This record gives sequence, structure tokens and C-alpha cells, in this order.
Amino acid sequence: IPEAKKSATQKRVEVFFNSLFDKLIPLDFPFLGACSGNGLLGRYCGATITNKYAEPLRSVEVWVTDEGAKDPVLKGLPKKFSALVGHKEACDAVPPGAVLLVSSDPCPVQMFRVKKNIYATQFHPEADADEFILRIKIYKYAGYFKPEEAEDLITAIRQSNTPVPKKILSRFIDRYRSTK
Repeated sequence: IPEAKKSATQKRVEVFFNSLFDKLIPLDFPFLGACSGNGLLGRYCGATITNKYAEPLRSVEVWVTDEGAKDPVLKGLPKKFSALVGHKEACDAVPPGAVLLVSSDPCPVQMFRVKKNIYATQFHPEADADEFILRIKIYKYAGYFKPEEAEDLITAIRQSNTPVPKKILSRFIDRYRSTK
């Protein structure tokens, strides 16, 4: 979104995250941003964010890159899996200095890592079909899809099977959970 079209809230969110990244990145402090977190971290790191790789609400097939297969959060997971997506903007390319971990045909930058501990996913590792159905109902008039498509989207999401993204989230949590 061009700067002039951003709401005051969106501008405040971006300022907050830029301040957070100013602290996190030098420390390589663990972080996992999903969907808008991908764009916020990507933009901070120098990627261009546009609507070129926007994706409607749905399940897509993604694949782990060779570098991703070596990453501790992804190692041993299926090389290809389904993930839930739905976004108006995305990174046009991997941010400078970042490592591409997961890709797809509709949106090439599905997951990347900065340094060793800072991750971002374009897909939703936190969501399941029920959460996405709620999202469809909430966003019915927000421009992500035509309102008359809502029921068809709900039917399609109900048929999706996306357990691997939840494993990614769980692995991230387990990797950084304090043992104190």
C-alpha cells in the first residue's frame, strides 16, 4: 500500500514493528511473524512488498527449499505440504541477507529466516480450518474476496488438511521455550 493510502493505525503498527526489529535483529532474538509479520519483517529487511503475489483465502501446496530442509524448525517435515493463506500483499523477493525456507508457485516467499532465529511465514501456521472460517466471516466485506464467494470459500476450507504448519509453530515454540 502506498504510504499516502495507509491508515493511521497501519502506520503506528509499522513504527512499532520497526522499533521491535531494531532491537530483535541485532540480538538475533527468536521471532516468528506470520502473514503480515512476513511483510513487516521483509520490508524492514529491504524487500519490496506489493500485491504481485497476493493470494485469496485458501489452502495451497508449498514446498521446503533445500536450505529449509536443513533448518531445525523444518528438518524432517514433509518436503511438500498444504498451508492456509490469504493476503493482499507479500514480499516480491527474499529480503537481502535472508534465507528462503518455503516457497510456492502462487507466492514464492512463503517462509524465510533472518540470521539464525528470526522467522517469517506468509502462510498461517497458527490457523486451522475453523479459524479460517471465522476469518472468512469477519473479512466478508474487507476486500479479500467477493462477499458472494464466502460460502464457497468456507466449503473449500472445510475440506483442507493442513497439519504441517501447526507442527512448524509447535517446533518454533519448543525450540525457544525456556526450560527454567
